[in-house]
Amino acid sequence: MSHSWLVASKIGTYLSIENNLVKLTVDCVSTGQLFAKPATSVLAYLLSKATIREEAMPLEALVCAQSGLAPMPDYSIAAITAAEDGVSVGADYWLRADPVHLVLQRDSFSLSEPCPLSVSRAHAQAMIASFNAHFAQEDGLKFCLGESGAWYVSLAQPPQIKTALPAMAMGKNIAHFMPQGSAASQWVAYLNEVQMLLHAHAANAEREGAGGVAVNSIWLSGGGVMPAPLAVKPDSDIDCMVGNTALYKGLAKHSGLMHHNISASLQSVISQMAGHTHVRMQLAQDLLLAEDSFQALLNGLKKRSITQLVVNLACYEKTLVATIKPLDLYKFWRSTKPMSAYLV
Repeated sequence: MSHSWLVASKIGTYLSIENNLVKLTVDCVSTGQLFAKPATSVLAYLLSKATIREEAMPLEALVCAQSGLAPMPDYSIAAITAAEDGVSVGADYWLRADPVHLVLQRDSFSLSEPCPLSVSRAHAQAMIASFNAHFAQEDGLKFCLGESGAWYVSLAQPPQIKTALPAMAMGKNIAHFMPQGSAASQWVAYLNEVQMLLHAHAANAEREGAGGVAVNSIWLSGGGVMPAPLAVKPDSDIDCMVGNTALYKGLAKHSGLMHHNISASLQSVISQMAGHTHVRMQLAQDLLLAEDSFQALLNGLKKRSITQLVVNLACYEKTLVATIKPLDLYKFWRSTKPMSAYLV
């Protein structure tokens, strides 16, 4: 067997593997549950091998920025998601109006998890009907319910406010995260009126009677009009977005990228990625808490079907970005630690 044949064989094998390799960016949308994972978890093992940096922005904002959106002054999350959520967006200005529960602290209110709250469609429709009856004639606010159950509010003109994403305010004094801008006082007044409407609402009485928490406010965020599709792809090699939420579907459309839902296990999704250069995937709650999901990512690195794995870990007002390549798995001197250690 000649030396040249062996070289040609190895090169051919390498090229065969190379054609099936892909970069994968995984967005982990959880907060508290994610960081409750122990040091024995596969995710903790992956992080022990990774290069980690911190981005001073919530995960939603990071995904929007990397998808070519610019804050004006918010990222237009509401309009993009509403358009994929069965809502006719038109030229109006849209805000998310997430149903939330505010907790009274010693001298302030804080925003509690989860946000948004899970609200039955019947209760949501009843509450939104109350808002529309109260605001529509005088103030021109129009509330609506998306197919996913998300709440939105629209108005004909930009409201002259900047809002904060809920991840930034979770568990903190909400006074620091109220709408800012020339019309801030008007919108704080709107929120006070919403809270009064909800306080005596029959739907809340039914929720509390069934052992649930009351919807005692809404959280406004993601304001903007529907942005025009990008004429030029974002400064990224991402060519496919995978995720079941309206935001990922909308961002893919806005950026001119291919989109796929996750309909089975993460392993099956990874096996279908051949042919893509760089895939961005949203790892939702059901897959996030399954060890099999992170094991599939680890297996992909070991087999080199994943050449680079970037795991974006939502950490309230910031995002931890962990980058792992196959060779990093040989850093045997790095020990694992509990996920909570990464919150420091």
